[in-house]
Amino acid sequence: MKSYKITLLPGDGIGPEITQVTHQILHLISKKFDFELKFKEMPFGGSAIESDGIPFPDKTLQECKNSDAVLLAAIGNPKYDKLPREKRPETGLLNLRSSLDLFANIRPVKIIPSLTKASSLKEEFVNKVDLVVVRELTSGIYFGEPKGRIKTETGERAFNTMTYTSEEIKRIAEIAFTLAKQRNKKVCSVDKANVLDVSQLWREETILISKKFKEIDLTHQYVDNAAMQLIRNPSQFDVILTSNLFGDILSDIAAMLTGSIGMLPSASLSKDGPGVFEPVHGSAPDIAGKNIANPIAMLLSAAMMLKIAFNETHAGNLLENAINEILNEGYRTSDLMSSGSGKKVSCSQMGELLTGKLK
Repeated sequence: MKSYKITLLPGDGIGPEITQVTHQILHLISKKFDFELKFKEMPFGGSAIESDGIPFPDKTLQECKNSDAVLLAAIGNPKYDKLPREKRPETGLLNLRSSLDLFANIRPVKIIPSLTKASSLKEEFVNKVDLVVVRELTSGIYFGEPKGRIKTETGERAFNTMTYTSEEIKRIAEIAFTLAKQRNKKVCSVDKANVLDVSQLWREETILISKKFKEIDLTHQYVDNAAMQLIRNPSQFDVILTSNLFGDILSDIAAMLTGSIGMLPSASLSKDGPGVFEPVHGSAPDIAGKNIANPIAMLLSAAMMLKIAFNETHAGNLLENAINEILNEGYRTSDLMSSGSGKKVSCSQMGELLTGKLK
C-alpha cells in the first residue's frame, strides 16, 4: 500500500476547525482509494508562540522537511501585533517559505456556476472566470535587504528593499509558461516597469523565457492596471505571472471574484522537496470557535495536494466533484449566503455533507 507523510499545521483562529474537517475527509478518501496518509500535527504561528515562544520552532521545520507534503490552515492574531517583528506569526510563515525554498505560489481562481450570485461583481462579468495567479514567493520586497527602521534628525525612517535576480525571475516564469501550456496558452506578466528598475529586469527576463514557449501569448500589464482589469474584465486572464508583493495583492482581489476568499486554495512549491498547500484566507480570529468558518478552501488545498504532491489525481478529482455537488444542492456556509438564498450550514456540517457524498 502506498503511504504518504503529511505535516499538519492547524495554526491559529479558525485553523483548527477547518483542519479537523479536512483531516476527517482525507482519512475517508485514503481508505476509499487504498493508500495511507500519516499525519503529524505540529505547532506553527501563534500556537507555536504560545507553546514554544517562537512562531516557527526548529522541530516543526524538521518535521516539514521530512514529510511528503505540508498542509497549513491559517496563522495570525492581532494580539501578537505588538511582538517584535521576528517573533510574529507572519515571520514564521516567511521563514517556512524560505526554509523550504517555496518559490512558486500557485493560486487557481475558478468560478463555480452555483456561486455566481455570491460574487461582488455581476454574474455576466464572472461566469467565465478561470485563471491562475503564479506568484514568486521567496524574494522581492518581503525578503530584500537592507530593511529596517532608523532614527534621524527629523524623526524615524523605515525602509524595505525590493530585489530580484535574473535566475529568480526565470524560474518562476518557467512555471507560469509551463502551466499556460496545459491551459489556454496565455500569460499576462504583471509589473511596474514604468517606474521600478526591478520591474524592468522582471519584464526583460520574462520576455527572454517566452522565446522558449513560442506557442504562448505573452502580454504585460502594470500592476495598477491589472488590479483594475481584474474587476473590469476578469475573464481576459488565463495565467497571471507576478512578483511577491504584487501577487499578494492581486490574488486577494481575484479571490473575491468567487464570492468569498474562503473558497480559494493554493500550492507553494519548490524545485524539489515538500510543497505547502494552504487556503488563501487568513485566520479570521473574530469567528474562531463559532463553527461557522468555511472549510472549502482548505479542502480544495487538500485536493491540490493529492494531485500535485502524491499524483493521486482520481482522489483529488473526487473531492473537488463532491464539493461542487454540495454547492449545487444549495448548501452554504455563512460567508457564501447571498440574498438570503441557500441552505445555511456550519463548518462541521459541511464536513458531514462531504462525508455522505464520499462514502
